Amino acid sequence: MKIILKTKRLYLREFISSDGFHFYHLNKDEKVLKFTGDIPFKTEKEAYVFIKNYTEYKRHGFGRWAVCLNETDEFIGWCGLKNSNNEIDLGFRFYQKYWNKGYAAEAANACINYGFNSLKMHKIIARAYKENKASIRVLQKCYMVFQKNISYDGVPAVLLSKSNSN
Repeated sequence: MKIILKTKRLYLREFISSDGFHFYHLNKDEKVLKFTGDIPFKTEKEAYVFIKNYTEYKRHGFGRWAVCLNETDEFIGWCGLKNSNNEIDLGFRFYQKYWNKGYAAEAANACINYGFNSLKMHKIIARAYKENKASIRVLQKCYMVFQKNISYDGVPAVLLSKSNSN
């Protein structure tokens, strides 16, 4: 298990095969998927195959990471950076029972700082459906700035970004 970074309450690590279980159940929740444009995995096996074939760490040296509680090692969601069309995109997804506890902002801020300080990235973007007020608030807590209205997956959305001041 490769831990990428730690915060006060969380640690972020590379995915491991058993995370397929969590990806299946996380994506099975309609409220979790409501603003993602993703479709649920058909089977738990399909989620395990997704994790097994996840190549972002080898291809780019970073990716989305499992978010776990320091105290219990419990998987609560994922957060991280993705190389998307030569832009670095921040994304996150958490089990509902961990919403509104500040975990998303804590993990997202840690990922941004890691991207800027350790990976020497210059700019990180994020996209969110306009209806997804909670995710937009998380991004604003990370001091990401509104850039423009966009269409994302054919849905009205916003583009936010943050530039490295170093």
